[in-house]
Amino acid sequence: MERINELTSENIIQQNIERLKEIFPTAFSEGKLVVEELQALVGEYIQKEKEFYQMTWAGKTQAQKEANKVSTGTLKPNKADSKDWETTGNIFIEGDNLEVLKLLQKTYSNKIKMIYIDPPYNTGKDFVYKDNYKDNLNNYLEITGQTDEDGKKLSTNTDSDGRYHSNWLNMMYPRLKLARNLMTDDGVIFISIDDNEQANLKKLCDEIFGEENFVNNAIWHKKYGAANDAQYFSDVHDFVLIYCKNKNSWKPNLLERPEELNAKYKNPDNDPRGPWIATNLSVRTYSANNDYVIIGPNGQEFTPPPSRSWVVSKERFKELLDDGRITFGKDGNSRPYSKTYLSEVQNGIVPITIWNYNDFGHNIGAKSEIRDLFFDTTVPFDTPKPTKLIKKIIQISERSNSDLILDFFSGSGTTAHAIMALNAEDGGNRKCISVQLPEPTDEKSQAFKAGYKTIAEITKERIRRAGELIKQENKDKDGIDKLDVGFRAFKLDSSNIQAWDTSIENFEGQLDAFEANNGDSIKTDRTEEDVLFEIILKYGLELTLPIEEKTIANCNVYNIGFGAMYICLADHITVEVANGIGEWHKESVDEKPSVIFKDAGFANDADKTNTVQTLRQAGIENVKSI
Repeated sequence: MERINELTSENIIQQNIERLKEIFPTAFSEGKLVVEELQALVGEYIQKEKEFYQMTWAGKTQAQKEANKVSTGTLKPNKADSKDWETTGNIFIEGDNLEVLKLLQKTYSNKIKMIYIDPPYNTGKDFVYKDNYKDNLNNYLEITGQTDEDGKKLSTNTDSDGRYHSNWLNMMYPRLKLARNLMTDDGVIFISIDDNEQANLKKLCDEIFGEENFVNNAIWHKKYGAANDAQYFSDVHDFVLIYCKNKNSWKPNLLERPEELNAKYKNPDNDPRGPWIATNLSVRTYSANNDYVIIGPNGQEFTPPPSRSWVVSKERFKELLDDGRITFGKDGNSRPYSKTYLSEVQNGIVPITIWNYNDFGHNIGAKSEIRDLFFDTTVPFDTPKPTKLIKKIIQISERSNSDLILDFFSGSGTTAHAIMALNAEDGGNRKCISVQLPEPTDEKSQAFKAGYKTIAEITKERIRRAGELIKQENKDKDGIDKLDVGFRAFKLDSSNIQAWDTSIENFEGQLDAFEANNGDSIKTDRTEEDVLFEIILKYGLELTLPIEEKTIANCNVYNIGFGAMYICLADHITVEVANGIGEWHKESVDEKPSVIFKDAGFANDADKTNTVQTLRQAGIENVKSI
């Protein structure tokens, strides 16, 4: 007996929609009827005022605007979660990457040599970054439970959503736009993706990076074998889209020649130039000048094959023959071939667009890497990337072994792991900036039960453990004790500086709080170090610069980057502080430092004026207060 699932009348509208979809599938976009397209399909053409090649989607204009908006947030230092804070050049940032990319603009614009990202594939299962363009920072704080006690559920993006592709494109557009700004002129970006959004991502990147800066669409063979339960085809590959900021400034490096390729070179005649292989001496493009008879050492005559000619002229052939670069086989009766010497071929091979798992790793190996670190098969990453893949990408892309690399969808932390491993192998000094959203782990998962409440916590722990494992595996290597396996950890948060809300209902309360805090605009729950790093960030200084601290006249003074900036956020600032900074600066090589004080730290205007004058007498002109 047939079960009745719907206790409603027939949905005639839905039936009509389904019939229309069968007849006119192109009249629907993201499940919605496009009336203009339907009219065109039935012959009722509408003359459009402007028609040109473009890619558009619902929400694109707002996504474009979002890329240009400034962030009011900051990055708070998180020493407790960091490793080797004082010495590391690596950075890990916990937060929404859209806001983080905005905050990195001033400091890292045109400094990133390579970006690798593995964004959500939009399968309907993975997390989608739900931006709130009106106030994205507060939206982030709410969905991560930092301002809302109840928290908000992070959501997925299923294909039943009327803006399935648009939602994904709106998420990606501003992030890629901002990422491009960070790239050096010879920078390059690699983006992993599957078939769900590959076509859209290609068009999106054409728009952001320019079609002329498209390098290739590599196919990574990520799985060993086929899935026999697949409905149509077994999916065993991902794509890796590759774009330059300026294609004229970048060229891929050669990959190391595999040993089996070198093994083909032999030296049966003990040629002093070393091993060689025989190379065809004829060419398909016919040239009458290169169509001549070659006489072998035994008097045998050889002519080019039909419709072909020799690759060199008669005169050039004689030069090669006299130089011992022509072979007629062991007995001298074979057709002539030229010798190609291993010592003279280019030192490597040109990368190809099919990346086999033997050379670039595979998903199973990636899971094993995590399992070996966590001793747990249930770490919540369905498709982590292997370090072998990232190491190959770095080798293809890098300009030097001290490049700065960015991954703003850090996930399981493979990029940071791969960079540390590669540095251990070749003595490099590459640095990594990793960004990961604190996406909650499933409360039923082993990761959650083990204490990892967010993906970001797992990422940080993976980097910590991977660094120690790499040092252990290379303990007999010279200089391994100096390998940078640490990171400075930061968290995205609202500014440390109190913003004024001038609305009538809130202004009076803020004024009372301001007066209670003696006119200090710094939030009461923030530390000096919190404010210190906001100043560093907003002034465009690198987050890994060394910081030295001194007490001068009972005030803490920070020296950033060996004299690039001096910061004092103490109360009761006097001229003695300025004198101390002036003396300290004599040790610096920076000729134009900045000095920043907390405005509320001066007892009166006279102290402030005298402090500024004292610093100017010491040769320091750029003095500001917050």
